[in-house]
Amino acid sequence: MNIMISKLFTISKKTVCLLTICFGTSLLIGCLDESPRDRLSEEEVFDSAENLFINAVATLYNHIGGNSDSQGLQGTDRGVYDLQTFSSDEAMIPTRGGDWYDGGLWQSLYLHTWNSGCSATNDTWYYLYKVIVMCNQSLEHMEKYRLLLSKMQFEELSAEVRALRAMYYSYLLDLYGRVPYITSTDIDFSEAKQMERSELFNTIYKELTDVFPILSSEHSNLKGEYYGRITKPVVCFVLAKMALNAEVWMDDDWTDGVRPNGKTLVMPSGRNAWEECIYWCDQLSSEFGYKLEDDYTANFAVHNTKSVENIFVIPMEPNTFTCTFNYLFRSRHYNHGAMYGMASENGTSATVSTVKTYGYGTDKLDNRFDLNFFADKVVVDDKVVTLDNGQPLIYEPLLVELDLTGQPYEDTAGARMSKYEVDRTALSDGKLQDNDIVLFRYADVLLMKAEAKVRNGEDGSNELNQVRNRVDMEDRVATLDNILDERLMELAWEGWRRQDLIRFDKFHVAYDQRPQLASEVDRHTIVFPIPARVIALNPSNRQNPGY
Repeated sequence: MNIMISKLFTISKKTVCLLTICFGTSLLIGCLDESPRDRLSEEEVFDSAENLFINAVATLYNHIGGNSDSQGLQGTDRGVYDLQTFSSDEAMIPTRGGDWYDGGLWQSLYLHTWNSGCSATNDTWYYLYKVIVMCNQSLEHMEKYRLLLSKMQFEELSAEVRALRAMYYSYLLDLYGRVPYITSTDIDFSEAKQMERSELFNTIYKELTDVFPILSSEHSNLKGEYYGRITKPVVCFVLAKMALNAEVWMDDDWTDGVRPNGKTLVMPSGRNAWEECIYWCDQLSSEFGYKLEDDYTANFAVHNTKSVENIFVIPMEPNTFTCTFNYLFRSRHYNHGAMYGMASENGTSATVSTVKTYGYGTDKLDNRFDLNFFADKVVVDDKVVTLDNGQPLIYEPLLVELDLTGQPYEDTAGARMSKYEVDRTALSDGKLQDNDIVLFRYADVLLMKAEAKVRNGEDGSNELNQVRNRVDMEDRVATLDNILDERLMELAWEGWRRQDLIRFDKFHVAYDQRPQLASEVDRHTIVFPIPARVIALNPSNRQNPGY
């Protein structure tokens, strides 16, 4: 279908009407705030092939990003990204006097003291299922009005929506373990049964491999018809990531201390989990032409749509799209933001262990440190940023603590996020920027392949050192410890750290300033609790162990 991509993110009156159609579940209706005063009939919404595409497929992509809490895969607060980042050793949002306590949310995420009533974990669950239910609805509408489409159009668009739905289930699989698998709007959440984790893994994996041959081969990070959409390369990445995490995600009892062995986990292809990961990683280079950008920063520049490395992004155009990117705004000191003509919230900081991994404070500082963090004296446009007392603003990476209240460095402790180039034309204090938000990129693919090779008894040094050499860092031998450190340095601020620590069996133990909980020896915190409201709605669903 040759439909201009600008329509992909434009919510028309007909699209809004579609979003108000009942989702068939009382659990989700309360999460949706779509109530226009006038409505069109379903027949008016789906009256042509173009409108069927816009209202059944294109509108789904409005939800990859978001502009309110817990909505979108990245860019907003208290959602998927925050659960993956602030529950790990990568970063924290310290309490700074009267700022950032927020009912103890950020301390709870860092210390792993959340429970089934946690608003962030609950709202993230609702968001993920909201998109899944919308996918189910879209597939049913395409089936009902399929005569508007050619056979090829119907198959391609159906495959795209199925792939999107499967990707969202992979997030639920990762975050919550065993969850209900719903593929029809006829099934109510009060009747839906949980799948065991291994069964859900196999179901998602089969769905992705089934639709893979039907999808477009286009690069979805490039402006054009497939900009921001699910294509073969995106599915390749998800399949590689699933294979890499198969030991964890196929474990039905994650509290017994015994995992499946990736070498003996046989995938549908006949390959073991590590070989399967390597296969999909290789497809991204040999079949689809992805490679490292010569310049690391090009992936996060204001105009990053031509990156040869970025695989899947959230399109950002401040005058067109409504998705926000809060993370630079959330991290910088107030006066730092003001130097750009923007506001800031003086919150997010890297942990001490993160900056030490980069070699901060030593003569072996990784070259990515200054690309990923603001640290020490802050200069904007050749001018030193100052505090209200006239003294220079100096970020102090080694002084950050979870509660800084009353400390002399309460407002200045911690290295701050700088990974994305500041868009000086951005709107809404920099949150509506022109830099696309990077979800998947090829450097991660190389590091996945390096790790899979090492776990399979092979040498992954070539892949590891391609990533290191790109930023002029010396070679290292590909050990698991070196790969975990490299993932932190290369992928900081990209939302992978929780998943990485779990795979390396380090999430449930003490790290940085976080003590291990007495109850955490059983590893129950490697998944979040099922929301209490879900259990109340359907008591046959079991709460995850330990909650």
